[in-house]
Amino acid sequence: MSASTSVPLRNVAIIAHVDHGKTTLVDQLLKQAGAFRTNQVVAERAMDRNDLERERGITILAKCTAVDWKGVKINIVDTPGHADFGGEVERILSMVDGAIVLVDAAEGVLPQTKFVLTKALARGIRPMVVVNKVDRQDARPDDVHNEMFDLFAALGADDNQLDFPMLFASGRQGWADATMDGPRKDLSAMFDLIVSHVPAPGLDPSLPFAMNAAILEADPFLGRILTGRIEQGTARLNMPVRVLHSDGTIIETGRLTKLLTFSGLDRVVVETAEAGDIVAIAGLSSATIPDTIADPSITEPLPSVPVDPPTLSMTFRINDGPLGGREGKKVTSRQIRERLLKEIESNVAIKVTMSSENDAFEVAGRGELQLGVLIEQMRREGFELTIGRPRVLMQTNPETGEREEPFEEALVDVDEEYSGVVVQKLSLRKGQLQDMRPSGGNKQRLTFLIPSRGLIGYHGEFLTDTRGTGIMNRLFHGYLPFAGPIEGRRNGSLISNSDGEAIQYALFSLQDRGTLFVDPGVKVYVGLILGEHSRDNDLDVNPIKEKKLTNIRAAGKDEALLLIPPRRMNLEQAIAYIEEDELVEVTPSAVRLRKRYLDPNERKKHARRSEATEAA
Repeated sequence: MSASTSVPLRNVAIIAHVDHGKTTLVDQLLKQAGAFRTNQVVAERAMDRNDLERERGITILAKCTAVDWKGVKINIVDTPGHADFGGEVERILSMVDGAIVLVDAAEGVLPQTKFVLTKALARGIRPMVVVNKVDRQDARPDDVHNEMFDLFAALGADDNQLDFPMLFASGRQGWADATMDGPRKDLSAMFDLIVSHVPAPGLDPSLPFAMNAAILEADPFLGRILTGRIEQGTARLNMPVRVLHSDGTIIETGRLTKLLTFSGLDRVVVETAEAGDIVAIAGLSSATIPDTIADPSITEPLPSVPVDPPTLSMTFRINDGPLGGREGKKVTSRQIRERLLKEIESNVAIKVTMSSENDAFEVAGRGELQLGVLIEQMRREGFELTIGRPRVLMQTNPETGEREEPFEEALVDVDEEYSGVVVQKLSLRKGQLQDMRPSGGNKQRLTFLIPSRGLIGYHGEFLTDTRGTGIMNRLFHGYLPFAGPIEGRRNGSLISNSDGEAIQYALFSLQDRGTLFVDPGVKVYVGLILGEHSRDNDLDVNPIKEKKLTNIRAAGKDEALLLIPPRRMNLEQAIAYIEEDELVEVTPSAVRLRKRYLDPNERKKHARRSEATEAA
């Protein structure tokens, strides 16, 4: 089978803030274009195939699909909405000629909307705007339309880009119309707009073949699969190719053993594909993102998209605790190293270096969520790890010699009654209030410029302060001068001084000392963090102390001991909670908090040493 050369082609990306409905809309586009059989059972958010994506309701990896509409082939790329996965968005925009910017009719413009639109405008794309979820009770489509126009203007859009077409839609109900009072039947208005507004690729199929790799994945049958748009020429099955790094060096030579294009959710094997089409290829062992795969006659690589640098780093160590090796299958530093090196092949936003500690690696990425997803994937694959506190990556300004740190723009939507406490808490974390305005109902929208390290560990506190009603979105702003020290966690830890199983009687006695993190019957060891102390110092306690038995029975002595349910933390909360001298122990069956140095004497010695270093 060969890809038809006469079929008109459109390449379009769907970009938006997280949870504004991209993947749900793609489901409906596929359904209405006939990509599914009438009786076919398809999971909700069919493009989110990864378990973590389904559980969290977010898109982590960009994915391609294609539909046929009135004789035009439309390649659609679903992109992640979270800022931590921005590296995916940047590469995807280099493969397409148009973009649908989706924006929630109630939430309006949020930081990631601004981020993806900035990238699209910079590439010269003329986006279409779709105001989604107009069926929400709190929808305000006209206001959101004005917000989008203001955003286009603020980001320096040219006259062509400012003249953007607009649709109102409900992805869940499967309709889109040019006006709010349209028929609300189907998505044909969106398909027609894509065909009329997005330009055809217009690339030359007569030149020698060349494409950039934009997505890399592993397939158990085909090996490494690289997806990208053919920038010039024609790809043919089994043709010889060379792979060029961005500096022009030849990485490998090989053949295209498989050539695939997209149709609905499936990949279809073809014999040829021309410039402009998005294809997946197999047969290369070393090519990665964003290498150029080209005809052997090509000596210069295609221009590739630079990716924003990592801003956050964590230390990944082996699990050297007393329970190490009991719950996971992959526990050695060699296995951890191989897994991290495999990750950086496909995830260009992550960097891995050897740490100064033994059996440890520094893993840098774009944010807590991105690194948290990597740790969760490794945990499910059977790895045991200990993770250090997240640290921001500083840099020195080459002109002024000044130390700079990453800052973020935080957009906070809260009920008016909680805005005071949010402003107070973020001010303590060196946040600068940039804007404050009503955002419908009794809500306020606050915009802050704040150091990235000021937001580490704040989200749980934010939800508590706003009674779970607040919404906070953040976006990398850039490097600015160091903002000064920020006060960390005020409370100390309750630390186990014994090995064994936690006893209910002992935990009941410890409740007055603070908030517990463990249940009775849980295995504990010396140095494990059992809970949060009510004061600012660490306290060593005995969680396995049993009640002394006597031969005298007294009325009322044996009543049941009622324990307050322990505070349970997920992986991200645990990583954000720990201090510099603490670690998170991650295994396939547990997430524990522990001290870096388990022995109390060792802890005191290192604490004295750090105090002496700080004083010097």
